[in-house]
Amino acid sequence: MSEPQGSESTTQRLPVIEKAAPEPGQSAADNEPRPALDGEDGRTHRFWSARRVPAAVVATLLLVVAGAFLYDIAAVRADQRAMFWRRELARQLAERPLDDIWVLVGAGVAAALGLWLIVLAATPGLRDVLPMRRTHPDVRAGLHRGAAATVLRDRAMEVSGVQSVRVRMRRRRADVRAISHFRELDHVRADLDDALADAIRALGLSRRPALSVHVRRPGRKG
Repeated sequence: MSEPQGSESTTQRLPVIEKAAPEPGQSAADNEPRPALDGEDGRTHRFWSARRVPAAVVATLLLVVAGAFLYDIAAVRADQRAMFWRRELARQLAERPLDDIWVLVGAGVAAALGLWLIVLAATPGLRDVLPMRRTHPDVRAGLHRGAAATVLRDRAMEVSGVQSVRVRMRRRRADVRAISHFRELDHVRADLDDALADAIRALGLSRRPALSVHVRRPGRKG
């Protein structure tokens, strides 16, 4: 998976749904985030992508090229002429100087492909999945950035004075842009800071993203 710039969620004011009361025998603490493992800070590394498509493409290309060379070498060993493409390739490699434009282009393409494979091998990928804090030694959990943006959007819509919210969730930062149609903007921003800070803590992410909140009035119509 390649990295988009962020997961974005937008909404308009909806009817408020009251939170359900705890069931009998269930305390409010049951809904709190579980603590991290004893002796650990709960932080985990990102998930590694299997990258099946690049691996399948590289394996197929290597199989085709190796098979063609193996077949041609076996044919030559059987006293047959080498295929035209291999004779032409050998002639071109022997006659063309190193500063030839096609030699430089081929070397550049090979270097770019090699660098791409090295980057794929050295980076985890799955940038849309945010790792969560580990509360069990045998379980690793992740939260999709789109789902995290939805949670923050819903929490922001509960703040009085907020008309609409747009949340863009990145790996290290959550950008929240809200429109307030009443109340002082400073008061709305302060309430959003508190509500969203609590929401981010409740997500249980391994690395809490920084919070950026912007509040403005709705634009004039006409």
